[in-house]
Amino acid sequence: MADSFRRYLFVSRYSLYAVFLLGYLQIQLGVICSIGIWILSAAKLQAAQVHQTWKSPSGLIEQVTTVNPESAEQFSKPLPYQLKPTPILMAAPENFNPDLRLPPPLPEPPQQNSSPPPLPEPPHQNSTPPTTSTKPKTPDAVLESIDTDYHYETDNFGQTNFFLEPTVQFRLRNGNKIFFKTGFNFFEQRGVESVTNIPLQIGWQGKIGQVTLQTAAGVDVFNRLPTAINLNAKVEAPISQPRVSSSGRLLSVVVLSANLEQRPYKSNARTLDNQITAWRFGPDLYWQIDRNTSLFSSLRLGSYNDGNSEVQSFSRLERKFGQFSLAANLFTWSYERDLERTSGYFSPPDFLVYNGEVAWEGDITNFLRCRLAANLGRQRLKGEFDNANTYQTRCTVKLSPSIEADLGYSFSNVRNQETGGSAYSSNSLTGQLRIRF
Repeated sequence: MADSFRRYLFVSRYSLYAVFLLGYLQIQLGVICSIGIWILSAAKLQAAQVHQTWKSPSGLIEQVTTVNPESAEQFSKPLPYQLKPTPILMAAPENFNPDLRLPPPLPEPPQQNSSPPPLPEPPHQNSTPPTTSTKPKTPDAVLESIDTDYHYETDNFGQTNFFLEPTVQFRLRNGNKIFFKTGFNFFEQRGVESVTNIPLQIGWQGKIGQVTLQTAAGVDVFNRLPTAINLNAKVEAPISQPRVSSSGRLLSVVVLSANLEQRPYKSNARTLDNQITAWRFGPDLYWQIDRNTSLFSSLRLGSYNDGNSEVQSFSRLERKFGQFSLAANLFTWSYERDLERTSGYFSPPDFLVYNGEVAWEGDITNFLRCRLAANLGRQRLKGEFDNANTYQTRCTVKLSPSIEADLGYSFSNVRNQETGGSAYSSNSLTGQLRIRF
């Protein structure tokens, strides 16, 4: 425990990186604010109504501390569920599926109007001419939200990954959305010179009928490595008519999505040092069976620039009982070749994890909501079985009607590297600060 505690003093140990981080973020936030002010002033923006937010598809893709949908009533959102924070890392078995996200927000059901619309009044002979409306025009773009994601992970083999990524999002007049993402990432590992990374990305989301399109592209800038391109795209559509209760709670729906991404494999410092990149693509299926039961299933096929390929699958069945929930998770992962010694990333030829989850989530006070979860199961690597346990906690603080923050901790012994006969464990701190306008 003492070693784990000392590892969390990351900022104090690397004050030089902290100074660089603060300086860079100040410059980046200045650029983002300048762009935002230019857009707002050009459109003569007025105060606008706050809208629901969305999260980018998979830049998305990368370490979620929990894989179950949120409560429908959390923070009194008008939609039946809300999106999870954007993950940060690519595939990692301790997450069971880093691409797992909640289904997209559904359109609100039409309001039933029992009374007929009022009849127009007959025109008067001496009626005055209509006056010119002084109502302000709809702005071209509205600053909707600023979300800052935080993730700090260590393990008992000297690996440290740190992510700090703010995302600024705008809503356009036609309902589409654009976002700008940057940040500071740090990777440290025994035997490898540390790597720092600054992601730069711009994304867009729009709808064609009931089909939601999301896309993003950008570059990853490194301190001592060549700049790399990142991109992702997602197409999502309900394949059944959503059923929503009169209170706004989702009763049933089936949502299918197709995902594609290409980016550097931000698994650890050695993987980045070897300049490993990967294409990943595959479908997701979310099925809300009834108001308390849901099924999520995902398949990912991957192709790496070192000639390797992978197949990854994840399935989760969950049942809620008030503030408690039970879930069963199944994760499989297989690579064509095991290249961990040469390329640096965990690439098991046959890896299996299954477990059962017990969780509780509820309001502690009117501004504090927490979730506790324990996953108990087994993992199989190279034909040998071992225990696979994960313990998670996350609390959300509602600082004001427009500001809320998450802070979570997770401990897991599910492997993400080959350790021989040695036990593996990892600790992670995650958080997100959300500001709505």
